[in-house]
Amino acid sequence: MRLFWATVAAVLAAWVLVVPGPPPTREAVLRRALLSGAGVVELPAGVTEISVELTVGPKAHDLEVRGAPSGTTLRTSDRFRGRALIVCESARRIRFTGFTIDGNRAALERRSGLPPSNLSFAEFTRGNGILALRVTGLSVASVRFVEVPGFAVLASESRELTFDRVEIADSGSRNALGRNNTTGGILLEEGTENFQITRSTLRNVRGNGIWTHSRYTSPRNRNGLIAENHLEQIGRDAAQVGHAARVRVENNTGRLIGFPVEIVDVEGRGMPVAIDTAGNTDDSIYQRNRFEEINGKCIDLDGFHDGEVRANTCANRHTADQYPYGHYGIVMNNSNPDMQSQGVRIVENEIDGAVFGGIFVIGSKNLILRNHLRRLNLAHCPSPSAVCSYAPDQPDLLRSGIYLGAGAERPAPAHTNVIEENDISGFGLQCIAAAPGVSLEANTIVRNKCKEDRTR
Repeated sequence: MRLFWATVAAVLAAWVLVVPGPPPTREAVLRRALLSGAGVVELPAGVTEISVELTVGPKAHDLEVRGAPSGTTLRTSDRFRGRALIVCESARRIRFTGFTIDGNRAALERRSGLPPSNLSFAEFTRGNGILALRVTGLSVASVRFVEVPGFAVLASESRELTFDRVEIADSGSRNALGRNNTTGGILLEEGTENFQITRSTLRNVRGNGIWTHSRYTSPRNRNGLIAENHLEQIGRDAAQVGHAARVRVENNTGRLIGFPVEIVDVEGRGMPVAIDTAGNTDDSIYQRNRFEEINGKCIDLDGFHDGEVRANTCANRHTADQYPYGHYGIVMNNSNPDMQSQGVRIVENEIDGAVFGGIFVIGSKNLILRNHLRRLNLAHCPSPSAVCSYAPDQPDLLRSGIYLGAGAERPAPAHTNVIEENDISGFGLQCIAAAPGVSLEANTIVRNKCKEDRTR
């Protein structure tokens, strides 16, 4: 009898081993393929829902992940858990191409503010499209991102990155007040270097479009190119170079920067800018960029020094009431304590329609040459309007073509600057004026043309 039951047990054990279980899900198959670490992974056609972040791990190298010829969409499920739909960590030479990431923002948006100063965005922001951590050699080409609640792409402490023909639409989240919280676009941070972002299109992004960012204590981002991208309806900055060296921003176009108005982070002082700067940024150039309809500044040079701003164009076609957060055309600032506003060449730019003045200058040894500043002071300062009451002790500040300031975040009186051959016109215009205590004679000011223009 014992022999009989032993035989039955053996048969049952063998049967259990050969009876197949349920087939693996498409997500499980894809997860195993990405963990293989090398070669080519062709994503399944159609829509695949992802419930937990997909991982390309530290042993992965020379891996290409590409969409099916008939089309592939990876979509985060309503119950998705993870930092990003795809996370690459310490991998080498990874390429993504030819598919769509749908971030399911309607279900997954969680309203939050900015990270605290001791955390990077990579440590804080969830719900991203692709997250790259300490990656060397990342390529994202012809990938479409839609409805991503975090950043479409967030790269931190990485190098050798290329993004080409990327499409981003309807992405980014809000804070508790319903304002943008910077998310939605492409963010490179924490000393990311050797990068290119080219020929990409970003539309209806709540936060910043393309930007570099590093905390004060982190390495600066270095050696980058942001070129030939188009950015439309961006709630914060179209492009921002933050805490960086040797970055070129050129031949980009955009419109409707700082729209819709209700998404602007006015409480957090996140005023929109077509091309913004932050941190300590030098040896960089912004050139041949064209933007229209800017509810903010054209170019902000906060932290920018020893670099060039050349042949850029910003145009606003309407009256001041259409730009409630409108500002100067080009503004210098010095928030970062490690830099001085010096050695900046602002040459052959065109500002057509600024709510206030044309160019605000601080510091020394800057060159302001052959700029065309038209239709300035759309606000008609000094009018009784509240927007004109910003600095009652400096009545010329908001209506000057070029204003020589005494400083910004820190004292930096304008002196030994060259201001030459600029063409300036606007309403109630003060052509070139200076703040109290700043001497026009301490600067070289020659051959500038100024004209009163009372058209709106």
